[in-house]
Amino acid sequence: AAARMYALRLRPGEELLSTLKAFCFDRGLASAYVATCVGSLQKATLRLANADRHSPNEIRSYEQRFEITSLVGTISRDGGAHVHIGLADAAGACVGGHLISGEIFTTAEIVVGTVAGATFVREHDDATGFPEL
Repeated sequence: AAARMYALRLRPGEELLSTLKAFCFDRGLASAYVATCVGSLQKATLRLANADRHSPNEIRSYEQRFEITSLVGTISRDGGAHVHIGLADAAGACVGGHLISGEIFTTAEIVVGTVAGATFVREHDDATGFPEL
């Protein structure tokens, strides 16, 4: 199956995850994924990984400027998304995790792909405790 690609640009103050999900939903994309992204954030909320699934994952919020070093993930037609982000601060220190929200600082140039003939569906997985593809 061939991939179809879409490009979008987010502007200062826009919310990264909700805008990305709305972009995919408005176009009826059934199997969207983030192919690439460059840009920056001025606020971010991330869920950090936790090896013990019975303990809540730590959620951290940041109010500082970051370069987006990586943005990867999948967006399903029902509005579900599983997106991870890597960020670097002015000193080059990095932080990353599951993206809950992010406010654009200067821009975000995103390329979204979709797989023809595929539909991403998320269902609760008892082993992880999360909705998974």
